Amino acid sequence: MTSEGKDADIMLDPQLIQETGEVYRNPTEVQMSQIVLPCHANHCGELSVGQLLKWMDSTACLSAERHAGCSCVTASVDDIHFEHTIGVGQVVSIIAKVNRAFTSSMEVGILVTCEDLYSDRQWKICRAFATFVSRRTEAGKVQLKQVIPYTQMEQMEYSLAAERRRMRLIHAEIITDLLSSSTAQLGKDTRSFRIDRPLTSERLQPFLLGLSSGECQEYDDAVPSEKTRVESVELVLPPHANHQVSTFGGQIMAWMENVATIAASRLCNAHPTLRTIDMFHFRGPSHIGDRLVLKAIVNNAFKHSMEVGVCAEAYQGGEPLRHINSAFMTFEVLDSDRKPRTLPHLRPEPVDGRRRYKEAIARKKIRLDRKYIISCKQTQVPLSVPWDPSNQMYLSYNNVSALKLMDTRNNWVLTSEKNKVRLYTLEENHMLCVKVEMYVSVPAGQVFHLLSDLRRRKEWDRHYEECEVINQADEDDTLYRVVTPSVSKGGKGKDFILLASRRKPCDSRDPYLIALRSVTLPNHPPTEDFSRGEVLCAGFTIWEESSSVTKVSPISPTTTRPHQVSSPTSRQTWLASPPASTARFPLAASSWKPTKTAWVLCRLLHFDLKPLSHYQDRVALFHSSNPDFTLLWRCWA
Repeated sequence: MTSEGKDADIMLDPQLIQETGEVYRNPTEVQMSQIVLPCHANHCGELSVGQLLKWMDSTACLSAERHAGCSCVTASVDDIHFEHTIGVGQVVSIIAKVNRAFTSSMEVGILVTCEDLYSDRQWKICRAFATFVSRRTEAGKVQLKQVIPYTQMEQMEYSLAAERRRMRLIHAEIITDLLSSSTAQLGKDTRSFRIDRPLTSERLQPFLLGLSSGECQEYDDAVPSEKTRVESVELVLPPHANHQVSTFGGQIMAWMENVATIAASRLCNAHPTLRTIDMFHFRGPSHIGDRLVLKAIVNNAFKHSMEVGVCAEAYQGGEPLRHINSAFMTFEVLDSDRKPRTLPHLRPEPVDGRRRYKEAIARKKIRLDRKYIISCKQTQVPLSVPWDPSNQMYLSYNNVSALKLMDTRNNWVLTSEKNKVRLYTLEENHMLCVKVEMYVSVPAGQVFHLLSDLRRRKEWDRHYEECEVINQADEDDTLYRVVTPSVSKGGKGKDFILLASRRKPCDSRDPYLIALRSVTLPNHPPTEDFSRGEVLCAGFTIWEESSSVTKVSPISPTTTRPHQVSSPTSRQTWLASPPASTARFPLAASSWKPTKTAWVLCRLLHFDLKPLSHYQDRVALFHSSNPDFTLLWRCWA
């Protein structure tokens, strides 16, 4: 059976014609197309996810080796969410290409789509990101060549790959810390905590704070977790190995999915559907002749989903077990209408079982954060997401990636240019964004240092009356409370709770970056003295043009998203009557007037300039000829 959802956005680059007349194709791109046969399917006529994982890993490995020019092995796979199932007779298409190469590792992006040959429909199954490591050759360690992005999509993925790598490197440590601290805060009954609508403070507060005991409730009809325990052993034979005589990573994942499915079936006495595989790392290699021991057990059953933990270990002869891999998989059981069924309760065994039970609740909360902070589209993310240590990593990623995505868009419109200062606008989804480009004769590192501390901004930006540090989340992320004056006479001032994320470049193709977005904190609620303002995405990109010249680009939205306005807001209607909602973004007011921006930034960087009135006089030149500049001036002047 297949899901009958409408065609999904497949996110492919449009065809680009090169000067030679040929269609551009990424040199690392590898495609695989497979028609699903009965031997690939389970008893429900659906493609086995294990088989799909083998195809995905094989395609990604070939892409990595095409770029590296040597053998590569799978190091890790990020979270995978399977949106639909695939039926017998349908065609699976897998596209893999290297997004970015680092010293000896590279990120490979994988896109899986399904095609129905009889209806000519095509839809997305999943996206995944895998990390591959080049193997040593006789000449020594391989130094990977850099990927040169060509299309807009490639530039976006190249930029985001650095942020995803940063998150992978700290993922295991952060998850361990969160699990040890979060289980003490978890609730007595989380089965009714729904994950099909966005995060709000009201929804998260009882989940995080009001439910402190974390004890497992007893139910007479609960299924003992020991009933779901599965153990299986596989002998690694030559057909299970890759061309490097190591056990094929996709084969290990397929075996793990098999035992996890059995464990899930024992809980519900029905065929489960795999929805999500959490990020996992291969801890060590396996080779031909290994005995691979696979273990699985249901850790917790929620209202409509269950988490299954799987472990793979290997040994040869009398040697001790070697840990190969561990993963957590989320299953659902669908009814005849393809809707999730309510699952039986689970009764964990003492000690280890209860520990796994509580940790599964914490991981569910973490998945909830990922779903609404990382996985969903930017236009679906709430303006202000509740911040806490458990979602700091994902909020920081979203903060930086949102600004990078906005900066790399290719549909910015050059609206004004004067004295080497350029104003760009971008209107999309009823949101008007502005970007300014200017050049200063200051090293990029110094510009980054001066702009990244928001407490100094009130020295040069009159829209920052107060700025205090609430929490230093980590070395690169800080929470601020910013107070701005009223935009109308006699009105209230505004305050903002902002997460500021700073990033230094990984290489010369990356900018310095300062990203800002609104968050909410339980200990800093809105007050009567101020109106609480919100910012979805704003900040600075700082590019090093040379050792002494830097390009600075402030970026900010100026209008709200569709669900927050009663009617579409275009440049023309906004010019005629600027909506009151634009007052939500006074933070960037002085920064987005092109000439004034150059003046205040250069003043911050200790340059001798003419008085500001000299530049304000020139603003009049824009008023009659440039409606976009007039639009901005009317809002902020």
